[in-house]
Amino acid sequence: MLNGVAVNNLSFRYRHGFLLGPFSTEIGAGVTCLVGANGAGKSTLFRLLAGLQKPSTGRVTLLGSGAVGYLPQSPDLPRGATCTEFLTHVAWLQGVPRPLRADAVGRALESVDLTTRADSRIRALSGGMARRLGIAQALVHDPDVVLLDEPTVGLDPVQRIAVREILEKVAVDRAVIVSTHLVEDVRGLASRVLVLSEGELVFDGDIPELEGRAQASAPGETPLERAMATLISGGRP
Repeated sequence: MLNGVAVNNLSFRYRHGFLLGPFSTEIGAGVTCLVGANGAGKSTLFRLLAGLQKPSTGRVTLLGSGAVGYLPQSPDLPRGATCTEFLTHVAWLQGVPRPLRADAVGRALESVDLTTRADSRIRALSGGMARRLGIAQALVHDPDVVLLDEPTVGLDPVQRIAVREILEKVAVDRAVIVSTHLVEDVRGLASRVLVLSEGELVFDGDIPELEGRAQASAPGETPLERAMATLISGGRP
């Protein structure tokens, strides 16, 4: 595996008792969807992978250059800045050398189809454009691993399709891990799915394997919906 992330015996315990893990896995190039109910540990796992929290046990090993891009679920974008100003600042924070920043910003804007809005104020962007700009800030330093926490939340169907098309492009040669609870995102994006239930990694595989875990009594109209409901509920219908 050239680009990606490996975790070995990774766990994190909160003071109130919630435990994520322990588990081990490797994630390489392509889109991996991280699925689970609210409180299952998805955001905690992202913070561990991004190096924002120290694990209780185990370790995270970044493969390739070791660079990570991270889009939290509710990014605080500076509404008065232009897209270029914001991305230039992020590139500086991420250590992109000054002579390379303009090109890095241009590539990031192009990758999310925002080149024509380079000089627009962030407050003037639509919700879908703001989400794409958030993805651009996770890409501006050309990381090998990109973590996107609920990148399509609050978007209409057309905007979600646009974001999914962008993610398919950027995942060709890097690991893109997308946290989502939307079945259509999993179906439209994932080459691999991880399912968390109450802090445990209860599934790691592709969509056909996931569909095979569906219980007929679980809620949902499709095998994928029923499988996700089955695993997230711990096998309880």
